[in-house]
Amino acid sequence: GCRAHRSAGGALVANVLRNGSVLLQWGLRHWGPPRPAAASSSSSLRGFALNCSWDGTYTRFPCDSVELGAACRDYLLAEAHGSVRYRLCLQPRYAPPRPAPPAQCVEFRVEPAAMRDIVVAMTAVGGSICVMLVFICLLVAYITENLMSPRGGHAGAAARP
Repeated sequence: GCRAHRSAGGALVANVLRNGSVLLQWGLRHWGPPRPAAASSSSSLRGFALNCSWDGTYTRFPCDSVELGAACRDYLLAEAHGSVRYRLCLQPRYAPPRPAPPAQCVEFRVEPAAMRDIVVAMTAVGGSICVMLVFICLLVAYITENLMSPRGGHAGAAARP
């Protein structure tokens, strides 16, 4: 499953996946109508500029800045950090006669790893430790019973006349 976050203009969607990755998807139609001087809105498209930043305690830090080709319509931001508020902005880049439209931005927070995964991992580790402790106790009991006990050993045979 995932959660979708859409930019105010609707052109950019950030799909936050459960594994901590973020799939960005976009289209051109939400950036407004093409200018009449251009024959086609995509003929002068040079690519896209993607900028990423995240909120720290007192300031905003840059996390990624990528130039993408004109054919790109998605981008995968792998391994985003949990409990951090991200802001991703995408802006189309056009040939010089046409000015670039304003960037569309989306903000989202990646949730930390699910508690279920943590509980499963801790249960597996705890179960392994319990099994090891049982084996150690059985080994100590076996050693104590067979090596430390005087019954049936050489000491009993030497005491007889």
